[in-house]
Amino acid sequence: MASTRRLAAVLAADVAGYSRLMEADEEGTHERLKARFAQLVRPKIEEHRGRVVKNTGDGLLAEFASGSNLTLGTRV
Repeated sequence: MASTRRLAAVLAADVAGYSRLMEADEEGTHERLKARFAQLVRPKIEEHRGRVVKNTGDGLLAEFASGSNLTLGTRV
C-alpha cells in the first residue's frame, strides 16, 4: 500500500489554570468549557479550513492545511 504525504500545520492548545478552575467548580467549569468550544473555538477552526483532531478535557489538537489558515484560525 502506497503512503500519501502532505504538509499540515498543527495547533495544540490547553486551558491555562484548568486544574484550579476544576477544583473550584468542576461541573460549572466543564459546562463553560464545552459551551465555549462549541460556540467559539470549533466554528473558528472550521471557518479557516481546519479540523479538530482531538479534544480531551482542557486539551485540543487541530490540523490546518496551511500555516496561513492556522494563523487566521487562532484569532479567537
